[in-house]
Amino acid sequence: MPAVTPRIPAPSSHPGAGSRTAHRAAPFALHASILAALLAASSAPTPLYPHYQDHWQLSALTVTVIFAAYSLTLLLALLTTGGLSDHLGRRPVLVGALLLEAASMVLLASADGAGALVTARILQGAATGAATSAAGAALLDLQDPLRPGRSALANSIAPVAGMAIGVLASALLVRFAPAPTVTVYVLLAVLFAAQAIAVTFTAGTARSHAGVLRSLRPHLAVPPSARSALLGVGTAVVAVWALGGFYSSLGPALVHLVAPGVSQAAGGVVFFVLTAAATITVWTVRCVPPRAAAIGGCLSLIPSAVLSLLGLHGAGLPAVQGGAVLAGVAFGAVSQGALRMTLTSLDEQDRAATLAAYYVLSYLSMSLPAIAAGAATQHFGLDTTAHAYTTAAALLAVAALAALARSGRGAAHGAHSDLP
Repeated sequence: MPAVTPRIPAPSSHPGAGSRTAHRAAPFALHASILAALLAASSAPTPLYPHYQDHWQLSALTVTVIFAAYSLTLLLALLTTGGLSDHLGRRPVLVGALLLEAASMVLLASADGAGALVTARILQGAATGAATSAAGAALLDLQDPLRPGRSALANSIAPVAGMAIGVLASALLVRFAPAPTVTVYVLLAVLFAAQAIAVTFTAGTARSHAGVLRSLRPHLAVPPSARSALLGVGTAVVAVWALGGFYSSLGPALVHLVAPGVSQAAGGVVFFVLTAAATITVWTVRCVPPRAAAIGGCLSLIPSAVLSLLGLHGAGLPAVQGGAVLAGVAFGAVSQGALRMTLTSLDEQDRAATLAAYYVLSYLSMSLPAIAAGAATQHFGLDTTAHAYTTAAALLAVAALAALARSGRGAAHGAHSDLP
């Protein structure tokens, strides 16, 4: 197979090039902020799970079901609306999805039990699934010819930065706000409403195409130029997102298992540590070749699992936090590498659908293992479940290394076969 070369538009020497670049800046920042806010809202409940468990006597399985209700609905939304903005345009899809997201925040703020939380998270998952691929595709549409690669970087860094901000803000509100289960969601609802208004004033970034209704049929559409890259890095994506799902849903419970005396807010900080490390890593490896970044991420995941196990065997909270840091490094490096490998040479009409396929794989990897972990905790306890989960993640990382090495050899062979 021939080696894929990124199609980077040549910098324009036209006198208006600088003006066009300036006009891209504000919409680019807006759409990046939308991605960050969506993921901030997704992680905001993490520090609140212990609070919900204490007040409503929820089991670990119920917590993972609440978590998974969001992820699985998001998957369904990606499968049905993931390519909608390729046909209808980015702006109408984003405005509708952001208003729906704001409504889900209002429902979360008024929730009075597990059923209400599940309902609100289902609504949030539907809105996030519709908005994520549209906002990510808009960032690709707004690619600056003078700054190639910036769109892929924004698609990598905005989600993990958003998750870090969401969990940190929520943890601080748990500690200092008088109504932590209300305040964070009200603030997010206001933010999403403001973003929806701002989007209405932006110019459209994609032409509408026929086939809107046909695009709503559940399907995954990955063009050949992205398919081989996604297959090569897919196992690594599964490994890091599965570990992220564990820390997001059961991380606070794990912290209280190894350090029973810590506060509820401290339980949520472990996921902030992971996402903050991921954010820094995405920025740090932005100039590293994408396959090398993904390989480095897989190598970081193995000692992360070891540290988590040591935390369960007497090393305590510092080992768990250290494991979270390395898990974040793995998450950031693999996500950055995978997106850059997958998004190379995409035409406008393939952007949202390809991003949707990537997020389907990611959120399946995050939600299904987390549900299984919650069920296993009911029968075997958190200690045993954590042992099995981290070991499985490490084995997946080893398998991912083998897959990346194999796909790298295939790409090199294709490149050599193209030589005269």
